[in-house]
Amino acid sequence: MYTKLFERSFYYALLMTLLCSLIGSFLGGLPYLAIIGALVISLILGMMFQLYRPAIEKAEVGIGFISNKFLRLGIILLGFKLNLIDLANAGIKTILLAIVIVSGVIFLTYNIARKFGVSKRLAILTASGTGICGAAAVMGISPQIKVSKAEENAKHDDEVLAVAIVAILGTVFTLIEIAIKPLLHMTPTQFGVMAGGSLHEIAHAIATGGAGGAVSLSSAIITKLSRVLLLAPAALIIGIWYQRQNKYVSTEKEKLPIPWFMAGFLLTSVIGTFVPMSNGTLDMLVKLAYIVLGMAMAALGMSVNFKVFLNSGKKAVYASLLASIVLLVFTIIVSKMFF
Repeated sequence: MYTKLFERSFYYALLMTLLCSLIGSFLGGLPYLAIIGALVISLILGMMFQLYRPAIEKAEVGIGFISNKFLRLGIILLGFKLNLIDLANAGIKTILLAIVIVSGVIFLTYNIARKFGVSKRLAILTASGTGICGAAAVMGISPQIKVSKAEENAKHDDEVLAVAIVAILGTVFTLIEIAIKPLLHMTPTQFGVMAGGSLHEIAHAIATGGAGGAVSLSSAIITKLSRVLLLAPAALIIGIWYQRQNKYVSTEKEKLPIPWFMAGFLLTSVIGTFVPMSNGTLDMLVKLAYIVLGMAMAALGMSVNFKVFLNSGKKAVYASLLASIVLLVFTIIVSKMFF
């Protein structure tokens, strides 16, 4: 009986989230919406589904499954976007910059957020999204944040809040960076490094880097993907740290919270780099990754608590805003000095 109910709920959720993801993918490809990105649009569409509660109630169990399992699958498939040879050719400077940005911004954002009274869980998720790669980072780090059954709904709310914060601020800073481009007097490479080093989502880095031409766009993508590459080690380190900080939430205290799906992410990066595949095949796999991640984002949107969403995120926004300003200033200086 339970299996049949789960199957029915899963199929409802599958159709609903797939619809949101496909529409989000289409809208995210339009000129004025590309700056927001397909994943965030899928999240918003999922939230809009809550206007029709009977559908959400029928799909509730399936929504939980998709937000969890499809997330991991999507991140594994996203590894095909990482070309390790391109990253190696970018040189040690780019990798070192990525390490400094990811570690420094996570540390800074988390500590500012905690000073403002933000919960540990929301603080680290927001910090991860700000420091690494936006929504994908929030969703990649989230499985490492172990909570009790009673706290699972609150954790979902924090995930959506963190995604919304980095999406909104990333969009704002994209517009700012494009606007101040004439004032910076940067070479195309410098502008691209600044964009890839300072913006949250891959879509934001592409939109800003593209404003500086082909060379700028290439530099932005490489710098951004250098940060994405650090998602796997960051997830492992944050998981170990969070478990030690909050031993009471886990019944398996002695086990290291190793993110095995991140091993899949690295494996697909290796396959995409070294196994002969046509560009069309790689593009298809990356598109599939974004469809699957879009479904996970839509499922999150379908389960968000709007009261918490509207009332609890202000301090986390301020923390991410301050860290984003520091990051922009830092990347401008470093880009001009070293690239």
